[in-house]
Amino acid sequence: MRIVTGEDIAAVLTPSAVIDALDAAFRSPIEVPLRHHHPMPRAGEPEATLLLMPAWHGAAAAGPHYTGIKIVSVVPGNAARGKATVIGSYLLMDGLTGAPLAVLDGRELTLWRTAAASALAASYLARPDARRLLMIGAGALAPFLIHAHAARRGIDEVEIWNRDPGKAAALAARLGGSLAGRPARISAVTDLDAALGRADIVSAATLAGEPLVRGERLAPGTHVDLVGGFTPDMREADDAAILRAELYADTRAGACHEAGDLVQPIRAGLITEDDVRADLFELCRGAHPGRTSAEAITLFKSVGTALEDLAAAALVIGRLDAAA
Repeated sequence: MRIVTGEDIAAVLTPSAVIDALDAAFRSPIEVPLRHHHPMPRAGEPEATLLLMPAWHGAAAAGPHYTGIKIVSVVPGNAARGKATVIGSYLLMDGLTGAPLAVLDGRELTLWRTAAASALAASYLARPDARRLLMIGAGALAPFLIHAHAARRGIDEVEIWNRDPGKAAALAARLGGSLAGRPARISAVTDLDAALGRADIVSAATLAGEPLVRGERLAPGTHVDLVGGFTPDMREADDAAILRAELYADTRAGACHEAGDLVQPIRAGLITEDDVRADLFELCRGAHPGRTSAEAITLFKSVGTALEDLAAAALVIGRLDAAA
C-alpha cells in the first residue's frame, strides 16, 4: 500500500486543478453520508473532536471508482504543544474490491481541498471583477485560501488580519508580491472593521467562538467566505451579516446542522434552513445561478464534505500514477 506524504501531495497539485476536480465531483454520483462527529473531552484543556468522513463513487460514476475515509483529530490544545491543531489521515480504497490503495496525509489533503471548495463557490458567488481579498486568520489554511481565490479571480490586493498582528505580518512577507503569476500587494492590517469595508472578498479561517465579520461593515457586492467554524458553538460572522446576505453552503445538511454561523440564527428564529439558497451541488449542476446582482452580499458557509476529500485524493493518485 502506498504512503503519500504532504510533500508528495504538494508536488502534484495546483489550485486550479483541485478546483476543477471538485467542480466535476459535485456534478458526479458520489455517495456522501453525514460525517461522524465525536467530542473528546480532555481534562484541563479545550475539548478535542474526532471526525470520520466516508465517501465512495456510485455505480454510475465515470472513470476509476474509489472508496475513501478521512480520520481527523481536531485538538485545540495542540497549539500550546507546538503541534498542528488538525491532524488526519486519508485511506483510499479500490471502489470495487475494497482493497486499500494508499494512505494520504490528511492534513495536507484537507488544506488543498478546503481552499479549492471556497474558490469554487466564489467562482459562482463573487463578482467577476473582485480584486481585493481580506484574509481573516493567518493559520495553515490562510495561504491556501489566498492562492485558491487568486486562481479564480483577478486578486491583486490582499489584506491579512490576525489576532496576533505578528503572524499576519509574517504571512504577508512569506507570500511575497505576486499571486497566480500576477503582481499583488499583500499586507497585514490591524483595523479589521476598516478592512471589511474595503474588501471584495472576505475569507475567514479561524477557530472563533464570537463573530469577527460584522455585517454593518460590509460593502454592497462583497462575497463572504466562512471556513473556520465547524461546530454549533463556533461563529465567524454576526447576525447582521447573515441577515444582509444571500446565503449559500457547501452542503445544506452539514452547514445547517453543524455550523454555528447558520445554526445559531436558525435556533434564534432569524432565518430558516430554506433561506440557504443553494449548495455546491446545485451551483455546480446549474440548478441555481448563484449571485443575483452586482450589489448583493453573498455568504458561503463551508463545513467540509467527504466528497471533496475523495475528489482530491483521486486527483493526487491519478497524477502520481501518471508521473511514475
